[in-house]
Amino acid sequence: MNDRAGRRRARRIAIGTAVVLALAGMNGPWLYRFGTEKYHQYQINRAEYKAENGKWEIVEFPDEYKQNTIHAALLRTGKILLVAGSGNDQDNFDAKKFDTRIWDPVKGTIKKVPTPTDLFCTGHTQLANGNLLIAGGTKRYEKLQGDVTKAGGLMVVHNENPDKPITLPAGTKFTGKENGKTFVSKDPVLVPRAEKVFDPVTGEFLRNDPGLGRIYVEAQKSGTKYETGTQDNYRVQGLSGAEARNTYGIAEKLALDKKDFQGIRDAYEFDPVAEKYIKVDPMNEARWYPTLTTLSDGKILSVSGLDDIGQLVPGKNEVFDPETKEWTYTDKVRQFPTYPALFLMQNGKIFYSGANAGYGPDDVGRDPGIWDVDTNKFTKVPGMSDAKMLETANTVLLPPAQDEKYMVIGGGGVGESKESSEKTRIADLKADDPEFVDGPSLEKGTRYPQASVLPDDSVLVSGGSEDYRGRGDSNILQAHMYNTESNTFDRVADPLVGRNYHSGSLLLPDGRVMFFGSDSLYSDKANSKPGEFEQRIEIYTPPYLYHGAQPTLSGGPDTIERGESGTFTSQQASSLKNARLIRPSASTHVTDVDQRSIALDMKVSGDKVTVTVPEGKNLVQSGWYMLFVTDDQGTPSKAQWVRVP
Repeated sequence: MNDRAGRRRARRIAIGTAVVLALAGMNGPWLYRFGTEKYHQYQINRAEYKAENGKWEIVEFPDEYKQNTIHAALLRTGKILLVAGSGNDQDNFDAKKFDTRIWDPVKGTIKKVPTPTDLFCTGHTQLANGNLLIAGGTKRYEKLQGDVTKAGGLMVVHNENPDKPITLPAGTKFTGKENGKTFVSKDPVLVPRAEKVFDPVTGEFLRNDPGLGRIYVEAQKSGTKYETGTQDNYRVQGLSGAEARNTYGIAEKLALDKKDFQGIRDAYEFDPVAEKYIKVDPMNEARWYPTLTTLSDGKILSVSGLDDIGQLVPGKNEVFDPETKEWTYTDKVRQFPTYPALFLMQNGKIFYSGANAGYGPDDVGRDPGIWDVDTNKFTKVPGMSDAKMLETANTVLLPPAQDEKYMVIGGGGVGESKESSEKTRIADLKADDPEFVDGPSLEKGTRYPQASVLPDDSVLVSGGSEDYRGRGDSNILQAHMYNTESNTFDRVADPLVGRNYHSGSLLLPDGRVMFFGSDSLYSDKANSKPGEFEQRIEIYTPPYLYHGAQPTLSGGPDTIERGESGTFTSQQASSLKNARLIRPSASTHVTDVDQRSIALDMKVSGDKVTVTVPEGKNLVQSGWYMLFVTDDQGTPSKAQWVRVP
């Protein structure tokens, strides 16, 4: 146990003893009355308690500004982008009611922002220019079994013509050669030309590998008699001659089973100064539940998601160039479950922690490891405990980022499993042979834990639920502070609001932490009443903001090159102990691949503080950061925004 953790526990014991002794001298009836909610409020609002445990406060927007926030990102203006899209509400989707808000947590102002399409379950990441890249979203809501009236599913269209592609319009009819049943496409599909395959030694022509296109089809009429039970080849109506011979469909079962959400290709940059969405080129693949993460060259990798027919994108990953605003496929295929936790390493490779938000086979792309995107080589990282419970787990790059240690927190079984894990697992990627080892455990198995890196190198872990989407009234009203030095959790003040699915957290520039969202399946222990989306925001003020005034930080440049220094002014310069650059978060579905805290070299002279940014471009990705300095009491300054070009 380090000194800081020891002092915290000792002070808590002393405070608790003092309170018990004080109450012992009071009469029974008073103690009984005060021992309920009033006593609790008294306890959590005492200065000593807040200095040990912090404090939670609820923020409720006026009714006209409330929304089902699914995504949140801290902008370089200090404001928060809150994105709902349709907010997991079919009625909103049908009415094309798509919502976005901009909230200023300092001034308390909030405004509506026109939202161009349904960005519910999009992907996002911070760009070097300070904009937020947003890609993907919702084309169609899922239909549960029983609600589906027309048999349908995936049709794979084949084109055996090596000379040219073919486009089939929406409404194209496919008739089974064996079953005789006809299905109609919902969208157009471009089927690439076939590839000629030659013998690598002799150069002799071997065959044509057909080009493949994927499209969703459904029966023309409702009813079970239009279902199919086996694979069949399908003739494409309206074609003749060579096109009819070269073009055909193959489909497995086309049935009345559940139909998953469908994604979109749309992509935008959100400009935090103009406070508006700017359309850029669409992705090549439609994606719902994708992860966007920055690569070594500053381009953005888009991975996974459900496509425009509700199928997991078959490993076709793509890259966005911020200069040209265009998307290109990567050379090789690799498949992951949706919202995979992917992080840029200092060697330029991508670390996949194994954490994800579900959707996808339980035996494909689930193993954690290190991925070389250029060569497509994937090296597994062994040692993961509760390896079958990584859906809805959180992953955080522990501070400082230079150490390249990652923690995977909690998680649950695949799909709607009741299973959840209380474990944390830590991988040191700088080790010769990286492997996961167990860290301290949470008190309960936890799906959807939120985690935010703080300026004092601690990590706040809060919320979640024991069961899928909070079933059985299983929300966890607990928060813990992880101490990176002692590798221990310390319980802090309990949150006031339960947070599970569709929730998240992010660090604010003043050192507080904002929490948003939660989408319980039910609202009661018996699972008999539908849940309601949690629209309230909650703010946690950590203990370090009750230890005295925050040190000041002012002046200095707003741009510092990698390997260069910047000098700032602080009236408390002599008491400062460290400086950190923290990348602003963009959080959704327990996935935040942007946040990282980078240690800076710091020198003090009089009231001047000089900090030096490390040289590594993969450690310090180009973009805007919050610069914090922290004093000898662990209290951080308010952040200064600094751009690293």
